[in-house]
Amino acid sequence: MKIQTLKINQFGKLQNKEIELDNHINLIIGKNESGKSTLLKFILSMFYGLSKNKNGKTYTDFEKYTPWQENDFSGKIKYTLENGQTYEVFREFRKKSPHIYNDQFEEVSQNYTIDKTTGSRFFTEQTGIEEDLFTKTIVSLQNETRLEEKEQTSLVQNLSNLVSTGEDTLSYQKIIAKLNKKQLEEIGTARSQDRPINIISKRLTQIETEKENLSRFVEKKYDFEENKKILEEEIKQEQIKLDLLKKRKTIEDNNYLQQEKIRIGENTIKEYQSKIEQLKKVDQSTITKNQSKIEKVEQNKTTDKIENANQKEDKKEQNNKKNGNTPRRMKEETNKKIGIIPIIASILFVSLTVFGIMRKISLFTGVGVILTFFSLILLIYQQYRKKSGNHTTNFEENVDNEKVNTQINLLQENLENLQKEQETLKTSAKRDYDNSLEEIKNEFMGKLPLTEIHNLLTTPQMNENIQVLENKIAGDRLKIQSIALDQNNILPKLENLANLEEEYVSLEEQYQALLLQNEATQLAKQEIENAYREMKKQVTPNFTQHLSSIMENISNGTYTNIQLDEKDGIIVETKNGNYIPVDYLSIGTIDQLYLSLRLGAENQITKEELPIMLDETFAYYDDERLENILNFLHTEYKNRQIIIFTCTNREKEICEKKNIPYHTIEIER
Repeated sequence: MKIQTLKINQFGKLQNKEIELDNHINLIIGKNESGKSTLLKFILSMFYGLSKNKNGKTYTDFEKYTPWQENDFSGKIKYTLENGQTYEVFREFRKKSPHIYNDQFEEVSQNYTIDKTTGSRFFTEQTGIEEDLFTKTIVSLQNETRLEEKEQTSLVQNLSNLVSTGEDTLSYQKIIAKLNKKQLEEIGTARSQDRPINIISKRLTQIETEKENLSRFVEKKYDFEENKKILEEEIKQEQIKLDLLKKRKTIEDNNYLQQEKIRIGENTIKEYQSKIEQLKKVDQSTITKNQSKIEKVEQNKTTDKIENANQKEDKKEQNNKKNGNTPRRMKEETNKKIGIIPIIASILFVSLTVFGIMRKISLFTGVGVILTFFSLILLIYQQYRKKSGNHTTNFEENVDNEKVNTQINLLQENLENLQKEQETLKTSAKRDYDNSLEEIKNEFMGKLPLTEIHNLLTTPQMNENIQVLENKIAGDRLKIQSIALDQNNILPKLENLANLEEEYVSLEEQYQALLLQNEATQLAKQEIENAYREMKKQVTPNFTQHLSSIMENISNGTYTNIQLDEKDGIIVETKNGNYIPVDYLSIGTIDQLYLSLRLGAENQITKEELPIMLDETFAYYDDERLENILNFLHTEYKNRQIIIFTCTNREKEICEKKNIPYHTIEIER
């Protein structure tokens, strides 16, 4: 990979700069605080973005390099990969993801994964190297190899870590020790006492004991609930029966009222029939009685007449005896005379009238008519008086008989109407009664067995059954209330049991998580152990061989063999063949070895030949070591792009002395 151009619109103190880089050695020269490190950070940020996390620093990189004014906080980089593909990347640093263009100027940003935190992962996917590993191998930042003697031990440890684990900050021994410590503190072991897994295990045992003691209340609760359920079902069935019986009682009561009406009607009919019979008897007795009365009256009249007649007769007989007339003859003659006089008068008066008409004598005619009229009236009166004595009693009798017959006819008519109403009422009452019972039967069909419905609708002990059911329901409800009281008494215990259950489940989950974590830790230690042994077996020999070659070149043949020892870490073979720990070497030699390790590790982590970027890496190299490292970089990495940031001209002078081609970029303050 080669970086071709850089365009900086605004980044930190750098602004409006365009830089072209050579394919081999580039010397970026500038005084301190001129922006060399800022330029290096710009390159890294174009590839990986600008972090907004402090990571233990006072300010984030975003805060550190954001322009003070609201300027164009952006830039562009152009580079070519080993496969010949060229890309241009424009990044606005206030946004997470950049715009990426291929060599046909087509935007291909969408072809790469977008991370929610870091943005586009285009450079990682193109080169296969993460930012952290890139900065630990390909890039040597300022002051990374500038160590005092007291830091030598730390550097040696980093070298040992790099050789044994591939990371200078990762120590196999420390990793194992940290894992063991973490395992003990955060998990615990079977032999520990006050560690999380021990505390949880002890508490789980306590909860199991408490749960066992409280479990009997659960059984009671289930018994209560079962009994309550049974009682509620019984009440439900009893209530259904009670409802049926009450509805039947309503029907029976209504039917009783109807039967009472019928009974009253029957009694009324009987009363009507009785009255009619009585009236008929009264009618007959009245006739008989009236006849007796008439006979008696007639008898009395006759007696009176006889007495009067006898008295008159006595007188007449006395007179007649004197005159020679008998009483009977005198009587007959008298009656005849009385009866003949009006007749004779009428005949005379009619004759007078006829004579007047014939003679046209109006006087005679008028007098005759008047006298004829009066004579006729007299005749009628006489006949009336004659008959009145015989018919007075019969008239009274007829009047009484008509009244009785009228009453009888009226009663007979009412009786017939009442009898019809009774028949209708009987039919209607029976029909309504049967229909009502059928409706009840249909209503409760499915709620109760058919036989039980039939029994309840026909039982003669209806009222007794109603009372029994009401008492049973009341008793069952009292039992339910008693169960509720018992439930309330055990409720706190059950709540405590529920809390224990929740606590147990939570602790059990924690316990299983700790077991899983412990298993994972054991597995991690085993894997680290296997990886360490595999690295020692396969990776470390190749790595140490390559490292030895680099060290031999940059140390001018002083150190030719570097190995890794489990006890002493990195050891170096001297000219006389003796192996000495690396911490016996000088700081300058250790610096060389550290750079060699980084360069050697670079071959192990990516197949893409990335630019080697060194920021003030040789500040403490003497001229001989600097000449050796520059010559080594030129000969061993002739096809690699090398970017050296320096504040002196020493690198430039040595390149000219050794005829090493280079490209210079001056950075002004």
